[in-house]
Amino acid sequence: MPDLYDLLDVPRDASAEDIKRAYRRQARQHHPDAGGDEETFKQLTHAYQVLSDPQKRARYDRFGDDGTPQSRGAGQDPFGFGAGGGFGGIGDVIDAFFGSAFGGASAGGGGGRNRQTPGRDVLVGVELELEDVVTGVHREVVVEVASACELCGGSGSASGRPPGACGTCGGSGQVQRVVRTAFGQLATAAPCTTCEGSGRRVADPCTGCGGEGRRAQRRTLGVDVPAGVDEGDRLRVAGAGEAGRHGAPAGDLYVEVRLAPHDWFEREGRDLVAEITVPVTQAALGGTVRVPTVDGAEVEIEVPAGTQSGDELLVRRAGLPSSASGRRGDLRLVVRVETPTGLSAEQRQLLTELAELRGEDLAADGRSLFTRLRDAFQR
Repeated sequence: MPDLYDLLDVPRDASAEDIKRAYRRQARQHHPDAGGDEETFKQLTHAYQVLSDPQKRARYDRFGDDGTPQSRGAGQDPFGFGAGGGFGGIGDVIDAFFGSAFGGASAGGGGGRNRQTPGRDVLVGVELELEDVVTGVHREVVVEVASACELCGGSGSASGRPPGACGTCGGSGQVQRVVRTAFGQLATAAPCTTCEGSGRRVADPCTGCGGEGRRAQRRTLGVDVPAGVDEGDRLRVAGAGEAGRHGAPAGDLYVEVRLAPHDWFEREGRDLVAEITVPVTQAALGGTVRVPTVDGAEVEIEVPAGTQSGDELLVRRAGLPSSASGRRGDLRLVVRVETPTGLSAEQRQLLTELAELRGEDLAADGRSLFTRLRDAFQR
């Protein structure tokens, strides 16, 4: 057996996505229904089955693959196409990636199998407050989406019988046409319009859904939002999306997080930033202030003597938590020093005396030297 990485033409440190892309590219080229070699296609599929599974890949990297059933998993078909393998046949493998575009075992005439196309995924938004990010929250979202018909149980049939093969396409989901051109006959295939490509047709359509097996309904769903979510995060609710036709599996619901602006806090990553105003006397002499946190509590923080406008005071671990580690950011408080206004005569006198003690040049009326020079030039 050749090296599996060489078969897919990927480096040994290739990511799972790189391996998937490489397999899809080569599967198109070597699929037997596209004129490729069946043995090569089997080898490619085996390589993908091993390298796309983290445990099998790790075992292969350590011990290699001698081509025996033990190296691929005891009791399984060597290439995974038999009854014990992960796929029902070569056509199923290619269908898993490309549908039936190649028209293999699953796309023939009346012998083709009926395919079920899952319903589409649905995306809705939910707005959270910053406080919700800290604690997590349960929210209800309203979605209007195609859900399984209650009258027929999702089958689309009034009698409850499963759909049969479509008479137009013979159950293949495709209609093939042969067109004569100057270069000969050209065969084309297009999705069957009668069954919309499903290959199945209901003989006695349900009156509630018209044979679709689903109809639009308005639903309210509860969603548990964990602590630490961020703007744009999407939470997946499996099977809560659009129902498939004729009882096919439903898609998923994705709930996208939006964070509402806060009256006081601003976000910078996991840190929260807020502005506090400190009297000039407290900024000069030092002291303590009490500030609210996003948790709803208050903390006491020290204002060092000589604090200037623009300085930051830090409250450790009072920011937002990380959804991965739970570790919280910090609360950063930007100081704005407040200059007093509307001074009484006594207060003005005290400030004047302070200025004289500090050697600051004040005019008799309290004006500074800069103010007096400015007024002199304006005369």
